[in-house]
Amino acid sequence: MTINLGIVPPAPREERLARIDNARPQVLVIGGGINGASVYRELALNGVEVVLADKADFCAGASSALSRMVHGGLRYLENGEFDLVREALDERNRLLLNAPHLVRPLRTVVPIDSWMSGTLNAPLKFLGLTRAPSRRGALPLKLGLSFYDIYTRGRGGMPKHAFLSRRKVIARFPGFPDRVRCAATYFDGQVSHPERVVTEIFEDVARAGGKATALNYLAVTHIGPAGVVLQDRIGGGTVTCVPEIIINAAGAWVDLTNNCLAAPPCPAMVEGTKGSHLMIDHPGLREILGDDMVYYENIDGRICIMFVLHGMVLVGSTDLKVPDPDAVRCEADERAYILDGLKYVFPDIEVRDDQIRFIFSGVRPLPVSAAGTTGQIPRGHFTQWLIPATPGAHAPILCMIGGKWTTFRAFGELAANDTLDRLGLKRRCGTETLAIGGGLSYPEDPDAWVADLAARSGLPLPRVATLLSRYGTLAQALAEAFAGEQPLPGLAGYSDREIDYLIAHEQVETLEDLALRRTVIALAGQLDGAAIAALADRLARAKGWSEDERAARVSAFEDRLLADHGIARSRLGNPDCNREVAAQ
Repeated sequence: MTINLGIVPPAPREERLARIDNARPQVLVIGGGINGASVYRELALNGVEVVLADKADFCAGASSALSRMVHGGLRYLENGEFDLVREALDERNRLLLNAPHLVRPLRTVVPIDSWMSGTLNAPLKFLGLTRAPSRRGALPLKLGLSFYDIYTRGRGGMPKHAFLSRRKVIARFPGFPDRVRCAATYFDGQVSHPERVVTEIFEDVARAGGKATALNYLAVTHIGPAGVVLQDRIGGGTVTCVPEIIINAAGAWVDLTNNCLAAPPCPAMVEGTKGSHLMIDHPGLREILGDDMVYYENIDGRICIMFVLHGMVLVGSTDLKVPDPDAVRCEADERAYILDGLKYVFPDIEVRDDQIRFIFSGVRPLPVSAAGTTGQIPRGHFTQWLIPATPGAHAPILCMIGGKWTTFRAFGELAANDTLDRLGLKRRCGTETLAIGGGLSYPEDPDAWVADLAARSGLPLPRVATLLSRYGTLAQALAEAFAGEQPLPGLAGYSDREIDYLIAHEQVETLEDLALRRTVIALAGQLDGAAIAALADRLARAKGWSEDERAARVSAFEDRLLADHGIARSRLGNPDCNREVAAQ
């Protein structure tokens, strides 16, 4: 389904592969997560010929497994990462302006057990004299939130923080335990669908008309004097790209990518830590939280979060070192840890197994560090060049190390500046105030905008409001094109025309791409047999799959859901068994 959004849909995959084969672009970006997409945009908009390749789908790694927070990183103050917090707050505020359809303010409530706890521990951590996690009392939290307020003053920031007395906090959250003495409130941001930020960045680049090509399922197998050999994981075969510069934006896979060099092995640059999250269908907890996020300490002092997202309650996360980013999933002990933490902050809440609708894990690509605990590993970002000892052995490689989702624009800007300097080029434009996708011309009065579009398109008001929240002002073209759409069985909120549009315009190759990243079906707890069948039917028709191939792909996807995302066979085999929301 082709829709005119001011951009021609991507050319067929075979054509784009042919365009890359034996090409000599100025830059090859390896990695299609948020940081790779960011530097790709920076370079393309500044006139650089650039190719981006990802070994899996775009955002299949950490960029789709974040906690959905867009924040300054309050706890990073204990590590002395003041510059990171300041930069992250600036980038948070930019995202609220540049992508208002995807990034929104989120009021955060922090229950506090004591007045003074952690007052000494925070400076000891800052000085490197202790590694132990500790509980944080009102005083150190007050200092941190005051820092937040100072840095956002005059920068288009959020309302100032406040403290609630025990009486007020218990009135708001009657389920808090007796030990809670007060609570702090402040505002950060949340991103509803982070994968769409990457998709819309790619669409923005295409609209700009630069010499840029992005392709998923294209894996690096060799880097040497003849260029970079890339394997097509969809159609088979290989292509060779001969760039002047390589940018390694592979996140937790940076070292594995560097191991493709013909030269001797490189020193390790990245050590990943795993974060796991649960999506819980619990009406009682959903009602308690409302529009607020609870930012709380687990029993061991580690910070955890919970808030409502897509009708479910997101709860997380863990922070565990992992040696292999390709073998990451939420283990039973992590799940127990997350549920124990929830119970610690809301003792009366019981969560049944069948209420856990989806589980996801990702690997934070942190720099190699001598820190004693994962919480002390720096969360900032930097670049590092790999220049071959023997001239011509391979193109210079710029490695992007570390980084938070919130600071992706700043990190992309940094890497692009390093690359432009090496190419001898000057920057033409910046991205600080550049709208992302449907954030362009976002209405000051969304309700009036929705009402007007509903009247013109004939779609129901709630449907147009949903499209605005998903696609921003791109919803105008979509709503007009979706007239006459039909709902899909098992997929509340999605239609045949919307799914067909995503397949045609957004490089969807697999069921996983469609269910886990181009839509929020999985996060919203909607994945069951009926939903998968509906998606498979649309994708099979678009891709020309035979019945046997369709069945094989559905089976493989269900195996993945069972192994990695906690979706039971009973849900997949009986589409209606979990449709009812359990009464509390």
